Amino acid sequence: MANPFRQKAELDKELQAFSPDVIHISTPSLLGNYALKAAKRLGVPVISIYHTHFISYVEYYVKHFPFLIGFAKQRVRDILRSFYNQCDTVYVPSGSIMQELAAEGVRIDVMKLWERGIDRSLFSPARRNPELMKSLTGNDNPCILFVSRLVWEKNLLTLIRLYALVKRRGLKYNFVIAGEGVAREAIGRQMPEALFLGHVGHERLSELYASASVFFFPSLTETFGNVVLEAMASGLPCVIADSGGSRDFIEDGVNGFKCNPYDTTGFLNRITEIIEQPGLAGQLAVKGLESSRKYQWENLASGYFDDLRALSYNLLVI
Repeated sequence: MANPFRQKAELDKELQAFSPDVIHISTPSLLGNYALKAAKRLGVPVISIYHTHFISYVEYYVKHFPFLIGFAKQRVRDILRSFYNQCDTVYVPSGSIMQELAAEGVRIDVMKLWERGIDRSLFSPARRNPELMKSLTGNDNPCILFVSRLVWEKNLLTLIRLYALVKRRGLKYNFVIAGEGVAREAIGRQMPEALFLGHVGHERLSELYASASVFFFPSLTETFGNVVLEAMASGLPCVIADSGGSRDFIEDGVNGFKCNPYDTTGFLNRITEIIEQPGLAGQLAVKGLESSRKYQWENLASGYFDDLRALSYNLLVI
């Protein structure tokens, strides 16, 4: 964690020498707050982006001190409201998150919807490899794919409960997990027959998306949810949590399914429908593919640079 106040004089000198016309702050950290104050002193505009669902993280990081959760959430709300309301533009990656921030008191006039893009040459149904899943699992059973950092704020408990429910019902489904994180060992003990691939590069990941049977993603803490978009662009039917920014991708029953984040039975029912009904799976895949086409990096980059030109020509990113 950067502590800018120990080197404030040096940072002030560097800022004044650079003489920025715009400061882009990534996050309201200690360094971000220093940059905000510096921008005010210098009289230059500030751009920021909301890319971490801070409030939803509180329950995971303070779970061992439940009596502090309410206080911590309110403190986070106050910090976010104060920080973002002092910015000239705040990019927010989804409409749902924009509504949440507005409800927390962040000014509507400073927020701007700025979604993400997808590399369609990389994430595509053309990457399907019929033999890949069999080579990994050793069988021809349907594969439920989960892609994420393995940290508890991704609602991993629902993943574990889904696995347990599948086993209790005697369903022959493979669980394929791509990603690493601090919870890897703990969930591995509770999902002994799941296939853990660890960190997977984009080339192999694109094949996994295109070759699996269904994508499962129960996270509530996404501001956007890149992995859901990657799955949709790969032609993989998605069953996700009806929460966070990811929900904006899915029209329930049309291009995927959304469930209550803690409704394990609901998740499994939808997954089973997709696996047992090829026609439904094909419909969801086609509609998901169509939905993903509007997310293009070129358009987003163009809009960003238009905004910069409207403010100035020199940019300092912190």
